[in-house]
Amino acid sequence: MAKLKIGLIQMGLKAATSATPAEIRDAMLAAHLPLIEAAGAQGVQVLCFQEVFTQPYFCPSQDARWYAAAEAIPDGHTTRLMQDCAKRHGMVIVAPIYEQDITGVYYNAAAVIDADGSYLGKYRKTHIPQVAGFWEKFFFKPGASNWPVFQTAFCKLGVYICYDRHFPEGWRALALRGAEYIVNPSATVAGVSEYLWKLEQPAAAAANGVFIGAVNRVGREAPWDIGEFYGQSYVVNPRGEIEAIASRDKDELLVHEIEMDMVREMRDKWQFFRDRRPDTYGPLTELN
Repeated sequence: MAKLKIGLIQMGLKAATSATPAEIRDAMLAAHLPLIEAAGAQGVQVLCFQEVFTQPYFCPSQDARWYAAAEAIPDGHTTRLMQDCAKRHGMVIVAPIYEQDITGVYYNAAAVIDADGSYLGKYRKTHIPQVAGFWEKFFFKPGASNWPVFQTAFCKLGVYICYDRHFPEGWRALALRGAEYIVNPSATVAGVSEYLWKLEQPAAAAANGVFIGAVNRVGREAPWDIGEFYGQSYVVNPRGEIEAIASRDKDELLVHEIEMDMVREMRDKWQFFRDRRPDTYGPLTELN
C-alpha cells in the first residue's frame, strides 16, 4: 500500500505581544526550526503549521499595528526560509502566513512548497469571520483562490484555513479537484468550537473520501485572552476515524503515517461523487 508520512506542528506564542511583529516572527521561527529538523529526521514528507504561524492570533484586537506583520508570498522572509527547509529535508511544507499583496491589501494565506524547495502556489482563506474576539475582516480580505490542488512530490494536496472548515462547499470543491490530503491550519479556542473540532473535519473527510490534517495552536495569548487555544491537532482518515491526535496544551510535532490507498478504497465503496446531483443544486448559489 502507498504510505505517506505527515507532520503537524502546534505551538504556543513565544514572545510578548508588546514586541514588534518582526521580533515575534523571529521568535516563532526560532521555536519552529528544531521541530522542523525533527520532522525531517523522522522522514516526514508533508509538514503543516498552525494558522498565521509566525504571529499571535491578533484578531481579538482591531489594531492597525499588526498590518506590519504581513509578508509577501513567495518573496518574503518566511517563505524563503521554508523553501530552504523543504529543500534540505526533501519535505513538502505548508506555511500559513499573514500575506501582504499590495499595501493595504492583506490575506490570511498559506504558501505551499514542494520537496525540492520550489514554490507551488498559495491558498487564501475564503471565509472570513467578523464576530466578537474574531475581528478578521479588519485584517484579511476574503480570498478567491479557486480551490487550488497542488501536485506535490508525494500527494495531491489541498488547503482550507480555520473558519473555512464550517463551510462544506470548499471541502467538496478540493476533493472534486483531486485532493487526497487536505490540511486545515487553525486558531480556535475552547467553547462551542471544541465540540465541533472533532466533529466537522471527520464528517468532511468521510463525505469527500480524503485524509485531513487539522492543526490548532496552544495556550493563552495576552493581552486579549479570548480563551484557551486547545491544541489537539489530529489526522483523520476517509472513514472519518481520527488516527492520531496531539496533546491539548503542549508544543508538539505530531507525526503519523497514512495509507493513501484508503482514498480510492472509500471513494469506490461510498459512491458520493457518482451520486451527486449538481443539476439540482442551483438554488445553493442563487439563494442569498
